[in-house]
Amino acid sequence: MTRTTPAKLPADQPLPATIGAVAGAPSAARAAALVARATGGADSAPVRMTAPFTGEPIASLPQADDAEVRAAFSAAREAQRAWATVPVAQRQRFLLRLHDLVLARQAEVLDLVQVEAGKARIDAFDEVSATALVAAYYGRHSAKILSPRRAPGVIPGLTRAGELRHPKGVVGIISPWNYPLALTAMDVFPALVAGNAVVQKPDNQTALSALWLQELAEEAGLPTGLWQVVLGRGARIGDALLEECDYLCFTGSTPTGKDLAGRIARRLTSYSLELGGKNPMIVLPDADVAKAAAGAVTACFSSAGQLCVSVERIYVHECVREEFTREFVARTAALRLGGALDYHAGMGSLTSKSQLETVSAHVEDARAKGARVLTGGRARPDLGPLFYEPTVLTDVRPGMAPFADETFGPVVSVYGFTDVADAISRANDTLFGLNASVWTRNGRAGWEIGARLKAGTVNVNEGYAATFGTVGVPMGGMKESGAGRRNGAEGLLKYTEPQAIAVQRGLALRPPKRVPGSLWARLMTSSLKLLRRLPGR
Repeated sequence: MTRTTPAKLPADQPLPATIGAVAGAPSAARAAALVARATGGADSAPVRMTAPFTGEPIASLPQADDAEVRAAFSAAREAQRAWATVPVAQRQRFLLRLHDLVLARQAEVLDLVQVEAGKARIDAFDEVSATALVAAYYGRHSAKILSPRRAPGVIPGLTRAGELRHPKGVVGIISPWNYPLALTAMDVFPALVAGNAVVQKPDNQTALSALWLQELAEEAGLPTGLWQVVLGRGARIGDALLEECDYLCFTGSTPTGKDLAGRIARRLTSYSLELGGKNPMIVLPDADVAKAAAGAVTACFSSAGQLCVSVERIYVHECVREEFTREFVARTAALRLGGALDYHAGMGSLTSKSQLETVSAHVEDARAKGARVLTGGRARPDLGPLFYEPTVLTDVRPGMAPFADETFGPVVSVYGFTDVADAISRANDTLFGLNASVWTRNGRAGWEIGARLKAGTVNVNEGYAATFGTVGVPMGGMKESGAGRRNGAEGLLKYTEPQAIAVQRGLALRPPKRVPGSLWARLMTSSLKLLRRLPGR
């Protein structure tokens, strides 16, 4: 049985009063002030946000219409013209100031993320730390990444060539509900420091976290109007977002991503997509079983499994399968559920009714078709409307919902293997390729196996955090898990247009008037053979 803590807030502190306070302002007013920052209101049907922990209302969100979104793009485009002329080194500085503000004021946003998304506080802190890491990386390295690059000219000494990077213009960002702070930072910060403006559409459920970060960015020195947040329904404002943006960044489901990619491609506008995953973990026979089991709990159940890179399939070598499964199930069963705004709970609730329905349907389908539930496997309405126990399944086979389909919840299936090549093949046997995990005492072997896995990120002796937190390396998906990358140099350069400039001196690159073409071709052929042998060519 899973141990629990009450999913309720102190009796003297009703839910709307838990959304942080600044300078003594009541938190309900604080939430209203954040909402007032967003573009939206012409759509006459506002959206009421409710807290996953309790189902109680948090805020009423005004919704934008098509015209308001286009006006936001127009305002952002005007602000971007001046911003693009600011030296990159100066654009970096606001990110370093923002880094410090996020860490200093984290208590506010920890409350926001918990109340909006239903996370345990430790999972909310992961978002704070990721936001700070992204701000620090791009605040320190952007000028170098974006600096003009010299290239060898076609004729050494006579051709001076180089590459410049120009901002795209106005970047449209559609952000998901599951990591409202971290994914906002990962997408918005590099877009801004590259010289762009941003029009962001966060999910309504977790819009306050994005608005909070936008407010702090302006406090850190970002010019007003450069980062626009629009609240609205996709059906009402989606066309405006796609038609007005100079680049689209989307995080969400694979079907939606495919549809957006097809529509944006007709404008010959570039995009990046982070989509679904069915992420595997491989436990080799030499793995430290206790550490692997503890790591699996984090890899599978952080944010109640509502993390694109979380593990949903575990392949364990038969020689340690029984020991691993026993240890993993015991640790999972001991995971503390709760909804208080503190660090006592190990897992929070799901975020929406639709997620609860999907998780319940996957588990019941597997159970009805012969899978065994080793722990969990039930909703916990006694704790709150959207709580579901962390669940470990075995004997999951093709045809069962959790076998190949993304659950996006606290559900994982454990399988055995005897041959490492077979485990790699089974791990790769999916339409997705977002993240993978390998556990072994041999780091070199883990690296080599990781190189054979068809996933955009691979973590050895970690579930996802090693690559997620290493901002200097790219993060993204292969196959149907997406296109493009966030983080690293690629996560910044994607928001720019490369431009080549070459200055030619002296010798022309076509034959002089009195030189026959055949002679010119022979001379150039000899020159090309020589150039091939020059260092750096």
